[in-house]
Amino acid sequence: MSWATDPAASRGRRHPEAPSATRDAFQRDRDRIVHCSAFRRLRDKTQVFVAPDGDHFRVRLTHSLEVAQIARTLARALGLNEDLTEACALAHDLGHPPFGHSGEDALQAAMAPFGGFDHNAQTLRVLTRLEHRYPGFDGLNLSWETLEGLAKHNGPVTAPGWALAEIDADWPLELGAWPSLEAQIAALADDIAYDNHDLDDGLRAGLFDLDALLAEVPFTADAWGAVTARWPGVSEKRRLVPELVREQIGRMTHDLLTETRARLAAAGPASPATVRAAARPLAGFSAAIEDATAALKAFLRARMYSAPEVKALRDPSQSVVAALFAAFHADPARLPDRWRATLPQTEPGRARHIADFIAGMTDRYAIREHERVVGPSPLPAGVGF
Repeated sequence: MSWATDPAASRGRRHPEAPSATRDAFQRDRDRIVHCSAFRRLRDKTQVFVAPDGDHFRVRLTHSLEVAQIARTLARALGLNEDLTEACALAHDLGHPPFGHSGEDALQAAMAPFGGFDHNAQTLRVLTRLEHRYPGFDGLNLSWETLEGLAKHNGPVTAPGWALAEIDADWPLELGAWPSLEAQIAALADDIAYDNHDLDDGLRAGLFDLDALLAEVPFTADAWGAVTARWPGVSEKRRLVPELVREQIGRMTHDLLTETRARLAAAGPASPATVRAAARPLAGFSAAIEDATAALKAFLRARMYSAPEVKALRDPSQSVVAALFAAFHADPARLPDRWRATLPQTEPGRARHIADFIAGMTDRYAIREHERVVGPSPLPAGVGF
């Protein structure tokens, strides 16, 4: 479609490279993301559960793959560039530190005197600075459109923190404009994925039961009614939960496609440039579905993210991250050789370098480093091993 991003018209890469004989610019970006070490580490980073001991719970890696699948489907239906959409979806969580939002809160507190920490900006830092896979440059040297989409996937950035400002100063990403439709779709696919898959994981973990969910969330109760009407002979509720998840994902994606098509018809963007210049996002949910799913989000916050079993690991997880930062900052000789050899001698560079090291850790590696550098982990015995 006219509003899709054309790889042949890409603004290129920060470090010029010869084009690939087999892949366009965005296919190449996607492949570089999949092959990088930060992407592999997502398999041992918290989604909701810290170092989950159940084989079926989501982690950052499986969540990213699920987001990419939903985003790809939406992009195809809207006539967008699927490869750019997929690249943004696969990379969107690369900057998360260990222990999910608990770890991020601890790292933000430790970094407060040095400009703070933000996982979205850290994703850009990983992709432009911290990956070392090529002899000619740091980072993955992704295309401008992929980096722009990741920088602004939640919308225009009017007050970037130090990390994003540093990257933007090196290669301006037009932070004040909306991103491409591909980036907008990738961000919305993230919402669809975590709302529905966290529901699935919460039920599996026994943090809440189906009856409570149906009583408190009308959107889910209505979807459940459709599922049970479709499968009247299935009496075991658990067997229908995957069908409930599919029903909700289907309803949310259908609404997103309907609303986005209506916005595009009204705005009539002739190019990706007019998408960026629009006064509002051109992809989104209807007001009705936003209201309907708000109760689901509230339920998950109360019954899952704040569940006693989850909260019990929040403080010790934050303690691990805080203690690691304090120990390395007080005595950088404790850093591994590669990180110690490249440590800046002055602040805030020194603190930011240490934060880069900690942010890249998996849950299990952070726990092991705490054992090595600080002492026994404050997490319950067996977590992370």
